[in-house]
Amino acid sequence: MTGRLTAVNLGTVTEAEWAGDASGRSGIDKRPVDGPVAVRFTGVAGDFIGERAHHGGPDQAVYAYAEEDAGWWAAELGRSLPPGAFGENLSTYAVDVTGAVIGERWAVGTALLEVTKPRTPCTTFAGFWGVPDLIKRFTARAAPGAYLRVLREGELGAGDPVQVVDRPAHGVSVGYVFRATTLEPELLPALLDVPELPEPIREKVRRRLGVAPA
Repeated sequence: MTGRLTAVNLGTVTEAEWAGDASGRSGIDKRPVDGPVAVRFTGVAGDFIGERAHHGGPDQAVYAYAEEDAGWWAAELGRSLPPGAFGENLSTYAVDVTGAVIGERWAVGTALLEVTKPRTPCTTFAGFWGVPDLIKRFTARAAPGAYLRVLREGELGAGDPVQVVDRPAHGVSVGYVFRATTLEPELLPALLDVPELPEPIREKVRRRLGVAPA
């Protein structure tokens, strides 16, 4: 089955004590929008990003989360989790987001996206859901969703197919990177052989392994 977008979601401005930036504002509360949406190198047009020190930027321009994983969490928590509940720009169906290989390229609408890294849960996410131990539970579940960079600007919308047009041979997936950098440090060495992984992550891996820069 060909994967597809089920929703494109844009962040609204939320002011709360748990919001991450100094002004107490967050863009984690994202809502589905109608029609095609422009995707730029810097992110999805119209999306609000609060704490830019940790969110946004070319390597985190777009965030995707799988509808199937959202369904698991809805059952786990006994509550509805509509599109955008994970702070994702793209809600997907029949796309193996956790198994996506770092550097894998997706053609969606007229845009071309490249998988870069997993999402790391934060206190803002826990505050948004009102689940104090969410970081621990989200880490244990290890289905973090994927950040993507924009290689070709374009437009995309709900219902558009998600076509994997290129997949690097190294095989290191979003889920592998997440496990390596959280609960399974024995997996870290393989990350040094992934050129598409953002340099800040590669540098952290080198520091943890005591490896000098190449």
